[in-house]
Amino acid sequence: MLLGAIDIGSNAVRLFFSNVFEQDRQIVVEKASLMRIPLRLGDDVFTQNNISELKIKKLVKTMKAFRLLIEVNEPVAYRACATSAMREAHNKDQVIKRVATEAGIKIQIIDGVEEAQIVSAVQNLSSVEDFKYTLYVDVGGGSTELSIISKKGLLASNSFKIGTVRMLSKKVKLSEWDRMKVWLLKYNDHYKNMLFVGAGGNINKIAKLYGRVPDQTIPFNNLEYALNHLQRFSLSQRIDIMGLRPDRADVILPAAKIFHFIMQITGAPKLLVPKIGLSDGIVSVLYNSVKMKQNTK
Repeated sequence: MLLGAIDIGSNAVRLFFSNVFEQDRQIVVEKASLMRIPLRLGDDVFTQNNISELKIKKLVKTMKAFRLLIEVNEPVAYRACATSAMREAHNKDQVIKRVATEAGIKIQIIDGVEEAQIVSAVQNLSSVEDFKYTLYVDVGGGSTELSIISKKGLLASNSFKIGTVRMLSKKVKLSEWDRMKVWLLKYNDHYKNMLFVGAGGNINKIAKLYGRVPDQTIPFNNLEYALNHLQRFSLSQRIDIMGLRPDRADVILPAAKIFHFIMQITGAPKLLVPKIGLSDGIVSVLYNSVKMKQNTK
């Protein structure tokens, strides 16, 4: 069935349509189309605690466009979720009301733990069966979500105010890095039998540039090289020489630092990068909800 997801993040806003179905008792998410608008709501929120009037107007215009695309594509269902920047904005209620009134889209703010759980709902990974545990690492503009899944289901999840846009704004506290380290070390005994999965646009790009493309992985040594290599280029050089989009060129470096930190703490030999994100998780959860409603009729 065709399902839709709107992901209102700290860096970008996305509209994702996908065909979702079951195969061998696994939910499979196949991308139909994706539209991404780099609004950077986090630039306002992490420095001023509010979303500016200019950004609100742009968000409303974006949601109006998304609404028209939803009406044309006619998905069975869709869900709009907002994450770190929106949940921290002091004027979030005003923004949500304006989007609902002017664009006809109801935005749900999800907390960090729910965000982590939604991302980890994407289970159609062929390598999962070879490991007892899976650690999902989702690095966004405002936060990083971590989830540990066992064969029996969710073991633990947590959210940390460490994100790419937040780092660029110099708003990440040292204590938050310490909190993440302490949380990761709690599960130190599990890492020898764990699959490490990276999610989000930045790690997708890093893996494409520096990873092993055929098997969708990036070894720790490759990530370390990527971090050192990216640091040699200025922002303009990452755009002009490396060919990165301006809205990717600045955030890719802090993303590499976050993933490097996590892999170093856990001793992860490599990351599987299956090109998944919050949008994939939203449609996976939505699929289960729609199926449940259909079965109760």
